[in-house]
Amino acid sequence: MFASSGRAQLAYDCDGVQDGVDVLLIHAGVTDRRSWRHVVEQLSPRHRCIAYDMRGYGETVYEPEDGWSPVADAVAVLDAAGAHSAAIVGCSRGGQTAIDLTLAHPERVAGLVLIGTGVRGAPYPDLQHGPTAELNARFDAAEAAGDIDELGRLDAWMWLDGPAAQEGRVGGEVRELFFEMNGRALRAEDPGQQAESPAAWPRLAEIAAPTLVMVGRLDAEDVQPIGEQAARLIPGAQLRYLDRVAHLPHLEGNRTTIEAIAGFVDHLTD
Repeated sequence: MFASSGRAQLAYDCDGVQDGVDVLLIHAGVTDRRSWRHVVEQLSPRHRCIAYDMRGYGETVYEPEDGWSPVADAVAVLDAAGAHSAAIVGCSRGGQTAIDLTLAHPERVAGLVLIGTGVRGAPYPDLQHGPTAELNARFDAAEAAGDIDELGRLDAWMWLDGPAAQEGRVGGEVRELFFEMNGRALRAEDPGQQAESPAAWPRLAEIAAPTLVMVGRLDAEDVQPIGEQAARLIPGAQLRYLDRVAHLPHLEGNRTTIEAIAGFVDHLTD
């Protein structure tokens, strides 16, 4: 199915039952909606899952358009799916959009789950040394050389394995799917300049929705502290550390991650 938003047709799926909680799944900047398959399998017997591809990802089609808004796109998907409000689950860049959506339209958000989240305006540390800094230097070199294959390899190491982990920690079908999703994104046409959005970091204390923040122990050194601080700034937020996983634990099918999301969403019906 497709939801219209500006010059984009956003591809989305609805799976599950109508009598539970609607759950909007917003993927990371290196995956697409297929990354949520384990979450959907767990939730769909009791809830309705709405997963979509952002502009530049998966099966979403678009024309370049300056001034487009990720929040407006998310609202368009909710509207197309007939969901007045939903639990919003976002990873990385998807978490950033989930936070922006919550601040802009709190009435649409029944709960918030953030995995390795980005936060607009957050005080990210300037890393000069360590595994993440070393990989970032390799990213810069690959980007300067226009080497898309190398960028894809480094993305898998950074975000799937974790920068301090051995490259190839996660293999098999999961790694193949990552390369397929991220490879499509790396080669996608630029969707255009996003509309300017206000910093969310100074406003985290305004979030009233129940919130679960998850941080992978193997995630990048600049991502982990932002998640930890965000959990302290959002009133009543739960903070959950995830052992032996990095930025995309749900893609790995990590049971702790999947069960934590399911337990949080189930609790919203109590």
